Amino acid sequence: MKPWLQLSSSDLADQLPDGEDQEVHFPAALVEAILSEYTTPGQTVLDPFAGFGTTLVTAEVMNRRAIGVELLPDRVDLIRSRLTGAGTVEVINGDARKLSTLVDGPVDLCLTSPPYMDAVDHPENPLNAYETLDGDYATYLDEIAAVFGQVASLLRPGGHAIVNVANMRVDDRVTTLAWDVGRAISRHLTLRQESFLCWDRQPEWLTGDYCLVFQRPVDSTGHPYP
Repeated sequence: MKPWLQLSSSDLADQLPDGEDQEVHFPAALVEAILSEYTTPGQTVLDPFAGFGTTLVTAEVMNRRAIGVELLPDRVDLIRSRLTGAGTVEVINGDARKLSTLVDGPVDLCLTSPPYMDAVDHPENPLNAYETLDGDYATYLDEIAAVFGQVASLLRPGGHAIVNVANMRVDDRVTTLAWDVGRAISRHLTLRQESFLCWDRQPEWLTGDYCLVFQRPVDSTGHPYP
């Protein structure tokens, strides 16, 4: 992946489904670039935090198989409504923290953006769709690590996980979410690269947006490390 990528903020607005007011984290153009580089037609892409389904819809258009997990039932319905129904994409209503019980491997690529959390006065729990007030930043990072431990077990040897995550400013204090999530995921996968996303109009709350590229390594015989 290039060390930096130029993106247009208008693409995000154009992709927001009618009636929705929450942000789409990344545009289809970014997904297209990543899938072109890291997969070939027929290979399988996993998104454990499917959201509005950008990864899944783009994968279908590009003739990849795809599996998405989404916690909110209404989002699952929305994603399914955006697909052609050709049968190459599976959308599962479930909790990413239980990923290994929901998805069978192997998958060739995991491409996702986890729900964000800042480290300053954030009682809502992102992994419960911000609907409960048991949020704790350290616990959140541990659970993200556990999700990607399961991703690592599903990836084929040598397969990649690419995670879009940003550092952000809240009340004049910066949460280094990208670095903290990167360290958490590195408990299970090897960080290979970071790519900086250059937006034409960067939101004020965002101080740096990244794609972090991880890999499930193999040993000299081609077998995955445990």
